[in-house]
Amino acid sequence: MHRDSFRIAGMAVISSLVPLLAFEYLLWNPHLDHLLYAPIPHAYVAASASLVAALAATVAGVVAERQRNLQVMFLSMAFMSLGFIFALHGFSAPGLLWEAEALSGISGPLSLLLTAFWITLSMVSTGARGVRWISRWHSWLVPAWAGVMVAVVVASVLRPSIWDVFPVPGGPLHVLVSSVSIGLFAWSGVSYMRVYRQTGSPVAKAVVYASGWLAVSQWIVLRGTLWHLSWWLHHFLLLGAAAVTTWGVWRQYAYGDSLMRSVIALFRSNALTRFETGMPDNVRALVLATEMRDPYTAGHSYRVTLMALRMGQAMGLSPDQLRALAQAGLVHDVGKLRIPDHILNKPGPLTPEERRIIEEHPVTGYEICSRLGFMPEELEVIRSHHERWDGTGYPDRLKGERIPLLARILSVADVYDALTSRRAYREPWTHEQAREYVLGAAGTQFDPHCVAVFAKLTSGGPPEATFPRRVRFWKPAEQ
Repeated sequence: MHRDSFRIAGMAVISSLVPLLAFEYLLWNPHLDHLLYAPIPHAYVAASASLVAALAATVAGVVAERQRNLQVMFLSMAFMSLGFIFALHGFSAPGLLWEAEALSGISGPLSLLLTAFWITLSMVSTGARGVRWISRWHSWLVPAWAGVMVAVVVASVLRPSIWDVFPVPGGPLHVLVSSVSIGLFAWSGVSYMRVYRQTGSPVAKAVVYASGWLAVSQWIVLRGTLWHLSWWLHHFLLLGAAAVTTWGVWRQYAYGDSLMRSVIALFRSNALTRFETGMPDNVRALVLATEMRDPYTAGHSYRVTLMALRMGQAMGLSPDQLRALAQAGLVHDVGKLRIPDHILNKPGPLTPEERRIIEEHPVTGYEICSRLGFMPEELEVIRSHHERWDGTGYPDRLKGERIPLLARILSVADVYDALTSRRAYREPWTHEQAREYVLGAAGTQFDPHCVAVFAKLTSGGPPEATFPRRVRFWKPAEQ
């Protein structure tokens, strides 16, 4: 993965430098930078870029809501901003539908500034207080922002003079806006490159390229001269950025090679059915990486998730809660990626220091997943699945109902599967032994209500008849 990361980073830099150097070359050679006054073709190019951006926003918006991913939701809002505002730029150019010089000049850099803001926000930890607050209205974010964009477009068409209050493009404010945008795009590109190195995520790979192209676009908008050949370059960079992001989102969240199967899978409301159909490449990569570290727990995350989902269904959880439980269950042990092998697979008792390192994995997993767009509900499960009902668990010593409900459910499934799995230092327990342990720990280690549900589901025997003991996770798609 590291070698591939260097290759992708190099290609992303080169793909941004080539148009940047071409632009600068044309500026330094005015006799080559021909005037291409073509309002109608310009409108077509701008409309194409806007439509592709709208496609990226639509695909990302649907995926974000169905997969409960704030990172992709913010990307949807980024390209929605680009699509709506850049459309104004295309149709307000001099010599086309209406004369609105201020609107035409401002809409380009404004569309890129808004895009930069949302892409940057997509890389802020979803555990951050402000993002957690925003996530409370995650179902309304994309529709609400679409409403804002529609209102801006309608107001601009009806009264384009409202933009006359802004300074003429090329002034200090334009330089400031461009500098901020380019800085945000650069930071986002580097941040998404780190995510790609960790997970091989197609979305991260796409945004690495898109961030570079968008930064160059903003530079061209700042320094280019209207209608000249060099100025036209940024339109195609915007088109490419929107297209590659659409590809990245689709590539990561598509279920197999079938378009129809992917669409149907995205709109399934049953969390268990959708979970069994497939999982996003970034989640799949994390599960694979985690379980490859510990050969004694192959399929553990899958089995724990299935058991937790059965318990959640029996407890009447909502579809959103079940989706959160499924997402968190799959990656609940991802923090173990940073535990040294000699500790993780130690055949004997752990020393106090080794125990301390092991007990850091819920917080480590929380930090990793908070950078991948996981919702706060999933992050709570990842962080709190080793808390105990009596308050003696870790990492936060939460007690009773202060422990999130989904974490209490997952804790029961996690311990049961751990007890019935072979480990380096012991043989697996029988179903009866593990079940007796879980029932006996009600009120001390586990939520009594969760234990009662578990007892009812497992009263007829071990769950192996329904849940496979060993699961072969398919590999992430080649990058």
